[in-house]
Amino acid sequence: MERTDVSPDIFIASLPEPLRTDLGRVDAVVSKVMKGHSRVPWRGKFWGGSEQSIIGYGDHPYQRSDKKTVDWFIVCLAPQKNYNSLYVNASDDEGYLIQNYADRLGKAKVRSAAITFKSADDLDLGVVEEVVTLARDRMS
Repeated sequence: MERTDVSPDIFIASLPEPLRTDLGRVDAVVSKVMKGHSRVPWRGKFWGGSEQSIIGYGDHPYQRSDKKTVDWFIVCLAPQKNYNSLYVNASDDEGYLIQNYADRLGKAKVRSAAITFKSADDLDLGVVEEVVTLARDRMS
């Protein structure tokens, strides 16, 4: 994936409804927590090899399995075809941090570093704020 020079606000505004409103609401929470950190749309092949456009928050160097270190992000928000995803890349010795919040996030599926949801109404945005705050503090 590569950073783009598109404004995150223009990226969100370009989405169809209700996706625009849902991602806008989650973006507002994440942006508040990540204030002072980067907020940048990325485009390219994402995990699983699919072409995607996402918003990444915070800068974090990441060492891939081939030992190459690449620019990455702490958190990202990704519109998908049938759902939305919030990826939280923070972990500790016990695994990805979002696993500890799975039962509090609302009507969402939690897998490794991903929270998937259909609508912002399905999420407890207060818990999303807690998770992103913890990720920011651990990885900044």
